[in-house]
Parts: sequence; structure tokens; C-alpha cells
Amino acid sequence: MNAPATTEPPVVVIGAGPAGLAAAAHLLDQGIEPLVLEAGQKAGAAVREWTHVRLFSTWGEVVDPAAEKLLAPTGWTRPDPATYPSGGDWAEQYLQPLADVLGDRVRLGAAVTGVSRTGRDRIVDAGREQQPFVVHFTRADGREERVFARSVIDASGTWATPSPAGGSGLPALGERAAANRITYRVPDLKDPAVRTRYAGKRTAVIGSGASAFTALAYLADLAKSKDGAGTKGVWILRRGISDSTFGGGEADQLPARGALGLAAKAAVDEGHADAVTGFRTEAIERDTDDRLVLVGEDGRRLDAVDEVIVLTGFRPDLSFLDELRLGLDKRLQAPVELAPLIDPNQHSCGTVYPHGHRELSHPEQGVYLVGMKSYGRAPTFLAMTGYEQVRSVAAAIAGDLASADRVELTLPETGVCGGAGLFDAPDAAEADSGGCCAPVPQLVQLSAPAAARASAEQSPAGGCCGS
Repeated sequence: MNAPATTEPPVVVIGAGPAGLAAAAHLLDQGIEPLVLEAGQKAGAAVREWTHVRLFSTWGEVVDPAAEKLLAPTGWTRPDPATYPSGGDWAEQYLQPLADVLGDRVRLGAAVTGVSRTGRDRIVDAGREQQPFVVHFTRADGREERVFARSVIDASGTWATPSPAGGSGLPALGERAAANRITYRVPDLKDPAVRTRYAGKRTAVIGSGASAFTALAYLADLAKSKDGAGTKGVWILRRGISDSTFGGGEADQLPARGALGLAAKAAVDEGHADAVTGFRTEAIERDTDDRLVLVGEDGRRLDAVDEVIVLTGFRPDLSFLDELRLGLDKRLQAPVELAPLIDPNQHSCGTVYPHGHRELSHPEQGVYLVGMKSYGRAPTFLAMTGYEQVRSVAAAIAGDLASADRVELTLPETGVCGGAGLFDAPDAAEADSGGCCAPVPQLVQLSAPAAARASAEQSPAGGCCGS
């Protein structure tokens, strides 16, 4: 295949998730042809893996304006903007219709394996910027193909590359060998097969964010059910328990997040989970009964567990971009200009400012990492911010720098976080008037854990600032 000589190649978008499909909509709005390559067999394949989880963000915050404009002629109507979709709702009621409108501009079952400049590896300078990009991908049946692109927008996310249990950032010794007993996702305990896996078992939950809260709440509910007698959680925290461990409780500016923290605290207070603090996993071994024993860097060995749920965050897969000249922060693996704005040591989702093509650019001109992938290992990503990213990038590719440089996103006063959660929320629209992350919350003492559960069940739960 030769690069087209008479027509300009499309902009290749990697990933048909929320950011990728929004990028395609904005490109079309600029009169530019997109080609979206999606490894999954359906649009929003990653989102479909957590259909049981409810978002913190409302419908009003997870629909991109350009996408809505594209959908309008089909008769599509956005669901009530004040309500909270589940992952399944988001995929079926928004992402799939959007992919349908884009039609053959979206290629499913196309896993990108490499991106480079045509005829130039990363070493060659001569004529580099005049060459189109070449994108290699593999079909589901194993066939290898390539397409040429004028620009590449990588919106492939981080879902496929969760961080390991090991406290050093590497898999713990024995972690890979124990893969059949480990999951890196919040389990759907409404699924009978999954429920059977955890019912009556002792399960370690490694992580300190909202995903860990969600898993603990799930396990506690299972322990209290008729078929879950004997279910026990062991909550593994790399840090100690402090005032902010469970969020702000009833004082949290985001009530949904506070309710989830209270539910996790109730799980511990009621004895459905034990907390182990200051534990960094170094090895996962098997005992004589083939159960798993977690060994810490300090030599501690915990009592054996049957299952392990690892919820220590995600990281970007940069392997297929290796022939490109990317400028990434050494710590966060995010674009160097963006990294200081999203550093979790300094920022929460309420203090990350809208940003665009300049913060997302690289030494390799014409390449952009957007959406969750642009944040590298930082957990503060917000869907609304991602939509502003792709609007700016599309305008920059079209040569409209005035629009690309203009911030067109108005966030609520203290910010609203995207993220995932557990509970339905009939009253959340009225309750959620605050921001993402509360200022130094105080730990709420629970005199009646049942009240905390009731509060949690009325609010959507999940990761305000990621986990």
C-alpha cells in the first residue's frame, strides 16, 4: 500500500471510547475526515467492562457538545442531564449511537500495534515532518494492515494496563503465577458466577481510593446476604489511616463520595473487613492449602486469603508509540507541559485547569495523547476536561489556532469529578452541589453504621479523583 497521492489522509484516532468518539465528532465539525481504530468489537469496549458501575458525573457532564450536534439529526435525545448513568447506560445510550452515526469512519476489531512516520524511524531527522504518519494495526483474525494519517490522536485510555499489587510499581514476586486468584477490577457481585467466586471467601483488597471503597462495600453487602455467610475483606493500605482516609463523610463537598467513604468505614467498623496499614506487598506466595499469602517489604506475612482484588490505579501503554518522539514527564508519563497541572501531589480534580493542544503537544508534531491516557499515571481525569482537550486539538489540526487556544469549558465553581461508583442515586442531583475534593476533611465518627449505609445507597459512588 502506498500513501495516497491525491487526497489528504485522515486523522487517525486510536480508541472508540468517550474521548476518541468526541475527537472524531470535533474533527468532522472542522471539516476533517477522522478514522477511528478500536481494538474491541463494540464502541466503548472498555466502558462496557464496568457496566455495573455508576458514574459520579451526570449525563449533563458526560455528553460532548460536538457529539450531541452530530447525533441531533438522528432524533437522539440526551437523557435527563441531572441523572447519573451507569457504565452500561453510557455505552448503550450515548457511545453506541455516536459510533453508529460515524459509520464506517469507525473500524472495530482493529488493535493498533505501531505508529511511526512513513519511511522514518525515530532516529531520522531528514524530511521527517513532511512525511505522513503510518499506523499499523491487527484485525481480530490476525490480519495485519496499515493506514496513513495526517495526524494521530491517541485516545486509547489506560483501562487495559492496571497497576500491579507490588509496592515498588513492579508485579509482586508470585503475582503473575497467582493470576487465576487476582482481579484488577471491581467485581460485579450481581453476576452469579462472580458472586460464587467471592461468597464465603476471605478476599484482600489492595488500594486506597474510591475503587477500593467500592469493592469493600460490595464485599460487606455480600457478607450480610443469605448466600454470603463467612465473606471477609482484608483491606491493604500502603499508607496509614488518617483523617482523610475515608473522605469527608457527611462534610464532604461531594456527598456521593462522602457516602461511599462512610460505607467503606462501616464495612470495617462492622467487622466485615479488617484494615492492614503501612503494608507494601513484595511477594504473593501459596500456603499448603493453596491459599495466597501476602508478604510485605518489611517481612510481615498476612493470614492467607482466597482471592485478591488489586485496585492501585492505571498506567498508559506507550509501547506502540515507541517510534515517535514523545515528550513525557518522567514521573507521571504525561506530556511535559501538562504534568505540572495534574500532579496528584499538588492537585485534585477541583484544581486541574482546562487545557488544550499546547499542553498536549510533543516534539513529534501532529501527535496528541488525549483523554485518560494524557494524564499518564495521574488519577484526576475528568470527562468534561477530555472533551475540551479534543475540541482544542481538532481546531489546532484544522489550523484555527485562535479557537484552539481559547478555553471554551466552564466548570462548576469547585469542579465536578468524573469517576466510577456503585450505588444508584435518585436524590443525587439535589445533593451534589459541591466540588470534587473537599478541603482537609475530618473523619466522621459513625455512631450508627446502618445510617451510613442508607446514605450511601442514596448516592452514586465512585472515584472522584480516581484511585
